[in-house]
Amino acid sequence: MTRAHDRERLDNRREAEVNRGHDGNRALDMKSLILPFLLLLAATPLRAEAPAQVEVPLLVEIVTVKEAPLTFDTTLAGSIQARDTVNIGFRQGGRIAEVMVSEGDHVTKDQPLARTDALQQEQALNVAQAKLASAEASRDQSAQARTRAAAMLDHGVGTRAGLDSADQALSAAEGGVTQARTELEQAQRALEDTVLRAPTDSVVTNRSVEVGQIVAAAQTVISLAATSGLEAVFQTPDLPLLKNALGVPVSIEGIDLHLPAMKASVREISPLVDPHTGSVTVRAYIDGVATDTALLGAAVRGTVHFPAGRGISVPWTALTANAEGPAVWTVTDEMRVTLTPITIERFTTESVVVASGLSAGAQVVGAGSQMLFPGRKIAAAGDAP
Repeated sequence: MTRAHDRERLDNRREAEVNRGHDGNRALDMKSLILPFLLLLAATPLRAEAPAQVEVPLLVEIVTVKEAPLTFDTTLAGSIQARDTVNIGFRQGGRIAEVMVSEGDHVTKDQPLARTDALQQEQALNVAQAKLASAEASRDQSAQARTRAAAMLDHGVGTRAGLDSADQALSAAEGGVTQARTELEQAQRALEDTVLRAPTDSVVTNRSVEVGQIVAAAQTVISLAATSGLEAVFQTPDLPLLKNALGVPVSIEGIDLHLPAMKASVREISPLVDPHTGSVTVRAYIDGVATDTALLGAAVRGTVHFPAGRGISVPWTALTANAEGPAVWTVTDEMRVTLTPITIERFTTESVVVASGLSAGAQVVGAGSQMLFPGRKIAAAGDAP
């Protein structure tokens, strides 16, 4: 049994070795077939060519450089006031009987604003009227006496001295009438002055009295702001540019309140420096804005645009730099860019003033300049389909 078992194991081993030999021969045959195919593929030239790349222009903002008037801007803080303001009061003192307006009211010319107790003025008017009536009666009597004296002289029963005396009495009576009329007019004016009226169309900005209060002559009772317009009042250092500031434009915007953008122009510059603040008062008339109580006293910021000759400026988006300093991208005739060094004179809020490096008519890249490199092809963003 043992020998038979050993013989069977030997036969199985021989059969396995024979099978391995057959598998190796098959693998060798596959290698011999693949190798010539790979060699043939490597030797065959590629006939398909890669498509050529098309350069796509970069869309940017292109700005044409122009020589234009330059301004030197400085910002000042101030407030809005009425162009014309007035403080009014009664010509004669007295007790306030009625106040007819309040702060913020719009009033028209000759509109009653307040009145004082008019009892004394009414009595004085009655006395003046009585005196005028008495003077007119005396004048009439004197005129009749003069007529009689003249008639008697004509009939030979009178004297020249009597006629002269009648003429003197008539002249004195006429003078009395004139004086009485003057006193009556004064009494009427005094009665009218007990009513305070608006001198022009305006807005009430302040009311400083109440009913029952005793006021003196010319004491301020009501403050008015004329509706002729508004102005911005600024306090500024004594700058050398102020001597040429009359008429220069001013851009105004609100500080605490949201106000519409307003334009103004400098109309008045104080010739003296305020000894308390060390500043100069500048007044700028606001264009096209009627007086509004909501705007009076509002704090504003004004940008004064002083003229500073002529020159070249570019948008701040065009500014870049190289190793030597500031530069801009200029556009060639082939719509490609090149880096051009420039010298900066000064910076403004929205632009850069160029001292040298650019000439009028040159084209520079504004928005989009940060994405460029020398020779890059560009196109104007507004010309894009």
